Amino acid sequence: MELSRRKFLKASACAAGAAGLLLLKPATSVLASDSQTREGMAMLVDVTKCVSCWWCYAACKNYNRLPETIKPDPADPPPLSPKVWTTLKPIKKGNEWHSRKQACNHCTDAACVAVCPTGALSYNHQGFVQYDKEKCSGCGYCAEFCPFGVPQMESNRLTGVAIMNKCTFCQDRVANGEQPACAEACPTGAIKFGQRSELVTEGRGKTADLRKTNPDATFYGDKELDGLHVMYVLDDAPAVYGLPAEPEVAAATSVRDVLQWVGAGATVAVILGFGLNYIVAREAMMTSRLPGKEYMRKSKIEGKQ
Repeated sequence: MELSRRKFLKASACAAGAAGLLLLKPATSVLASDSQTREGMAMLVDVTKCVSCWWCYAACKNYNRLPETIKPDPADPPPLSPKVWTTLKPIKKGNEWHSRKQACNHCTDAACVAVCPTGALSYNHQGFVQYDKEKCSGCGYCAEFCPFGVPQMESNRLTGVAIMNKCTFCQDRVANGEQPACAEACPTGAIKFGQRSELVTEGRGKTADLRKTNPDATFYGDKELDGLHVMYVLDDAPAVYGLPAEPEVAAATSVRDVLQWVGAGATVAVILGFGLNYIVAREAMMTSRLPGKEYMRKSKIEGKQ
């Protein structure tokens, strides 16, 4: 019995539908980018107001229930880690210590979101990069490709399974109209939270004032990586404060996106192949069961005899 065109199209549609479901899974970064915005909420960090009190560090640890420590020594600051989501980057100029708050910069064009295969990292509709720890597979791509070296990995000594941790922008607080813990705790106003568009205007103005006496003053984060949601008023060049002058999303992240879709295409081909094999096998089985099929087979045998 020949395979009818109608049955072929119907079975092909079923196989294509199954493939479509698979395609939806690796497309998490594409879906997340729909909510990507340069607007929304942000923080402005003014290093000229920072007095290195470490209150932002303590508030972050307290609110996120991270292991607490004594007030750090500026000469030996704690680096970012799975247990340190906010710290200070101290810079000594002459006999004075200057500091920059260091945590996730919540990029508008975030490398971590682009490479995350599980959707653990995605864009919140208010602009920052949100993190769902339950979805993290511990692959480490975010840590590898972040131009600021923010995501930090931690491995379980017993299982060997890794997990990532970083600043979450105090997502639940912000969703309830509150400030992130670090901004609320800052006693000098060095960390200001608000609408990004308003903070951009403020940051540009403050930087312009600084440049009247300091030509190296920089407003950082206005346009870097399509705009950061943690921006900085710096009284010196970005490199002095440990920030890359021109941060970039590595080309490897684009290659990975392409490979994801190539892999998905291969999956579709396999599914379609199985679908066609199923069709052919089913038609053969159904044909063998047609009424009179056994009679015709016996007649042919007797005729030959």
